Amino acid sequence: MQDTKRDKKRGSRAGHSNGRPQTEHGARALRQDRWQGKSRPAVHERSRQAAGQEQRTQAMSASLPDDVLIGRNAVTEALRAGRGINRVLLAKGDHAGSIPEIEALAREKNIPVEYVERGKIEAVAGGARHQGVLAYVAPVAYAELDDILRAAEAKGEPPFLLLLDELEDPHNLGALLRTADATGVHGVLIPKRRSVPLTATVAKTSAGAVEYVPVARIGNIAQTLRELKARGFWVAGADMDGTQQYWEADLTGPLVLVVGSEGHGMSRLTKENCDFIVRMPMVGRINSLNASVAGSILMYESLRQRLLKRRA
Repeated sequence: MQDTKRDKKRGSRAGHSNGRPQTEHGARALRQDRWQGKSRPAVHERSRQAAGQEQRTQAMSASLPDDVLIGRNAVTEALRAGRGINRVLLAKGDHAGSIPEIEALAREKNIPVEYVERGKIEAVAGGARHQGVLAYVAPVAYAELDDILRAAEAKGEPPFLLLLDELEDPHNLGALLRTADATGVHGVLIPKRRSVPLTATVAKTSAGAVEYVPVARIGNIAQTLRELKARGFWVAGADMDGTQQYWEADLTGPLVLVVGSEGHGMSRLTKENCDFIVRMPMVGRINSLNASVAGSILMYESLRQRLLKRRA
């Protein structure tokens, strides 16, 4: 009887001490209890906070305009991949990390780079993590002029180009791209500076034509026209002081059709590099046409003449 009590007491001491389990199983259970009771909620809270921040960032990124790309890695990879980028914004005073590489890549590809106040980037990013880097991207990649000319040659057609001299309205560019597709224009040329680039608005207005009409960005307009004339092109400009009506001019063969900006028309240097300038009769009280309307009329006149020439 006495031994039994002693065994029970010993067993009690072996299994418990001050009410705590002393066996290996009991110790593991205790550590598990401590883990579940104290540590795990803190870890879960941090995980929930991180997940919440990630979800907020994703939601903010999803709400960005279609033509905006943010973040150092995203912009760097877009530059390396040759994606169509209109310009890059970098936060002033931020030159650490990959910023020099981003600037070098952009300038190597002749993409405008602007250093702006950080607040300007934050206003566009809408709270999403931007790391001081923002890029305005094109809905499609820009083409190279030589590639456009090779494509026309492969079709066995005289190349027909539309050059836009500092056009500013994205709706006009979209409308002109739509007509360019309809009239068989092989490519559209726009200057890299002081001109509306390809944007989401342009793509929408073009009704899908931006996917089919190659758009190339050029540097100096006058220099580009001189180079094209040396390759056998004729350059026709549209202006109210033209010397002949548009239907009187020969708009066939290798041709560059030049349409000026909405407010000022063609620049002086552009006019000087045109082989001839055509006008449109105006009998009403308004003395000018919308740039996209004027360009569309001329493109269709060129198409009419080309079709007649093929049938002859």
